[in-house]
Amino acid sequence: MTLTFSSSAATVAVAAATVTSSARVPVYPLASSSLRGFVSFRLTAKKLFLPPLRSRGGVSVRAMSELVQDKESSVSASIALNETAGESQSELNHSRTFLDARSEQDLLSGIKKEAEAGRLPANVASGMEELYWNYKNAVLSSGASRADETVISNMSVAFDRMLLGVEDPYTFNPYHKAVREPFDYYMFVHTYIRPLIDFKNSYVGNASIFSELEDKIRQGHNIVLISNHQSEADPAVISLLLEAQSPFIGENIKCVAGDRVITDPLCKPFSMGRNLICVYSKKHMNDDPELVDMKRKANTRSLKEMATMLRSGGQLIWIAPSGGRDRPNPSTGEWFPAPFDSSSVDNMRRLVEHSGAPGHIYPMSLLCYDIMPPPPQVEKEIGEKRLVGFHGTGLSIAPEISFSDVTAGCENPNEAKEAYSQALYKSVNEQYEILNSAIKHRRGVEASTSAVSLSQPWN
Repeated sequence: MTLTFSSSAATVAVAAATVTSSARVPVYPLASSSLRGFVSFRLTAKKLFLPPLRSRGGVSVRAMSELVQDKESSVSASIALNETAGESQSELNHSRTFLDARSEQDLLSGIKKEAEAGRLPANVASGMEELYWNYKNAVLSSGASRADETVISNMSVAFDRMLLGVEDPYTFNPYHKAVREPFDYYMFVHTYIRPLIDFKNSYVGNASIFSELEDKIRQGHNIVLISNHQSEADPAVISLLLEAQSPFIGENIKCVAGDRVITDPLCKPFSMGRNLICVYSKKHMNDDPELVDMKRKANTRSLKEMATMLRSGGQLIWIAPSGGRDRPNPSTGEWFPAPFDSSSVDNMRRLVEHSGAPGHIYPMSLLCYDIMPPPPQVEKEIGEKRLVGFHGTGLSIAPEISFSDVTAGCENPNEAKEAYSQALYKSVNEQYEILNSAIKHRRGVEASTSAVSLSQPWN
């Protein structure tokens, strides 16, 4: 239910070689401080992840409870911080309906109460209730100890953030940096998604390459991950599968994100926890003809932001050149990576090449659609039905693919553009098939090949 990431680079007619812009410094409204005792200062990953990584059962409840502090001191600290940003009033006036919830009945009656008071639109209220039941069923199906407590704990915080977002809407800049204080939205997302992942049936392909990426980024190199996109949970899945080995990757990855995840009230709190380069997806560019020009201009601004970041070096950018989430084959029901838009791939390549810093492009594959499957077809309206499940997930990466090596025999730029895009897509697809064999066909690490070595870095 978190983030729908998609690329719209192909819709922006700005040559990478000519993009110039000074960096903008985003301004972020301060988030809630008194979140059922949530401490009002940055919460580190070390503090949140209390149990050993292999002890997955009660992680959510224990992680949430670790955040509990004295309520009065938390509020006082928040007031002092928020007053400097002019945000104290919205937090002080924020309803505590969901923060005070201690049971399922409290949560459900709270939705009704806020809707009747006019603080929650009817469609948002119904979406929250539907989400509650789906999340509950998914977490309980995991068989984890204290799963019922996990549901109440996680949903009370999620609902509180959604309500705050309706009361005091958050505005995303073209480049949005994850909000980590005074409320840590990044760790909030992890705590919410973690109970949905079946780690016993999850795998990482070529884990050593992720360590290689981290080394290159610390040396000032730019890294672009070209991959498929399966669900709104993708960014959290990447971070959680790598947290034992490379937490740096999860915290520093910048995701090219479609506009729907920064406008949907049920998505926005989760989006606030990620580093985002916000664009309008090509698939939704023409939904409203009157907004096409505005969307194109917004994408141009975002592209300039990306170019500025790449010129500084040491960037990690994830983009799904398909322009949206994968969908199953309507005839067979089998899921597969959606085809890439070659113009999107080429725009990213040129941005990297003209950044002035060393750059590398890697093909990456994700399998996690069961966690939060998208609607069967692309929908125009905001507010899709959100299904949630407890399932195994997979992440794999292959060695860097060189543009010059792939296109040496091409006769013109357009042929080279298509050849490079297809080479990346082929690798993503091949890795996906191996993940599918390991997870869906239950072959586990035996599905490994000479090109993809599967492992579970959390064990």
